[in-house]
Amino acid sequence: MCCVLVLLLGALLWAPWRALHGAPLAELSGDQDFQLFLHKNLEFTRKIKGDVAALQRLVCDTFQLCKEEELLLVRQDLGIAQAPLEQCHSRTFQAEACFSQIRAGLRTYHGSLASVLELLPGHAGLVETLQLDAANLSSNIQQQMEDLGLDTVTFPSEDRGPLPAFSSRFHHQVGGFFILANFQRFLETAYRALRHLARL
Repeated sequence: MCCVLVLLLGALLWAPWRALHGAPLAELSGDQDFQLFLHKNLEFTRKIKGDVAALQRLVCDTFQLCKEEELLLVRQDLGIAQAPLEQCHSRTFQAEACFSQIRAGLRTYHGSLASVLELLPGHAGLVETLQLDAANLSSNIQQQMEDLGLDTVTFPSEDRGPLPAFSSRFHHQVGGFFILANFQRFLETAYRALRHLARL
């Protein structure tokens, strides 16, 4: 099976977290169904983060790839980018845009986890569960957006053509390492956005 590289999505998300501002969906702050959705999916996101962390430990133990700062030069060669979530931590926070961007990122990581599956065939069950959970979280958000009558915001789509192959086994390993590291950062931002909405 051909090794694949994670989709390139845009600017890296390195900025420190800033407090979310404004009061989006203030009128729904007391809506029990909406609050139930938020709390259930906060727990679901926390569970997914734990599974990503478990895979990160496996990559560390299996390939001795544990620290990002030691791999940054290789990362530049690979061109792996972080799925953007700027709509979820900007001063002009809007729930519709944030939810749409979370769904777009989940679709991307669902696909890019295929590279991790190739690296860790002995742990296929965990990787496939993670893919299923990412798909289910995206579906949950889509359903809630429809229930609330929120518009789906479409962001410029990433290139969905054939992905470039890794040039070596080592690059594949480093690529898998950064896919998981990026996914973990993405989930942390999504978690904070959901938590912000739950506190309104």
